[in-house]
Amino acid sequence: MQLQFCPLFSGSSGNAIYVGTDRTKILIDAGVSGAKITAELARLGVKPGELSAILVTHEHADHVGGVGVLSRRYHLPVYASLGTWAAMSGRLGAIDAGCRIEFEAGEDFSIGDLDIRPFPIPHDAADPVGYAVSACGAKVAVATDIGAVRESWLREAEAADVLLLEANHDVDTLKAGRYPYELKRRILSNRGHLSNDDAGAAAVELVRRGVRVIVLGHLSGENNFPELAYASVACALEEAGFKPGRELMLSVARRDGMSELFTLGEGDDAHAVG
Repeated sequence: MQLQFCPLFSGSSGNAIYVGTDRTKILIDAGVSGAKITAELARLGVKPGELSAILVTHEHADHVGGVGVLSRRYHLPVYASLGTWAAMSGRLGAIDAGCRIEFEAGEDFSIGDLDIRPFPIPHDAADPVGYAVSACGAKVAVATDIGAVRESWLREAEAADVLLLEANHDVDTLKAGRYPYELKRRILSNRGHLSNDDAGAAAVELVRRGVRVIVLGHLSGENNFPELAYASVACALEEAGFKPGRELMLSVARRDGMSELFTLGEGDDAHAVG
């Protein structure tokens, strides 16, 4: 039995992450169309009807745009925090009562053979969470849409075999860009998004805590570039004495399609395919 982890889409225009075993398959967020998600799942050999659930991090459109369609079409349960359900209900269309699953952040639950821990994150949403998912002796985690590096969520992500970590923007590029002042201020706030420099600081601390594979995600299409995000975080790691490619694996998730598929099993190191 193995645990698989694959970002299908990761960026400011839409997000969806696949996590699954032979028995249980889920999406974390579905922020692009159902058709696009279906196409990327097919590349993994997974049909949407095989999914056990969709887990939602928060109610923003780039995380829930395809949730309603997929839930209705395939009768998929949707898991979200109490506050997130209150904020997103009107955005999803009709959802069967039996498919509406609420939880509180910090309250562990299981879906099939996946053990799931939702943890609170600092973001300008109603009740946002990240997720740590464990199975087959392995742990994966999603920590994006985060405004500040804090001990509370670092502790939840530590010791993950694979971590999807936000590197949303380059601060100088954002400040010089065309975004309105209020939007820039929101992104830069402690309830906005992690910059490349923030991601670098978080990556250093998390590698010290046992994380060995970091995938940078949720990059802005306007205020960042994959090469810049990678170089910024790699530099921070190297300055701290950790060399990507030796002590750890560092990569950048694609915004517009499937990234690496990571396969993990008890006693095995994570390895990527594709």
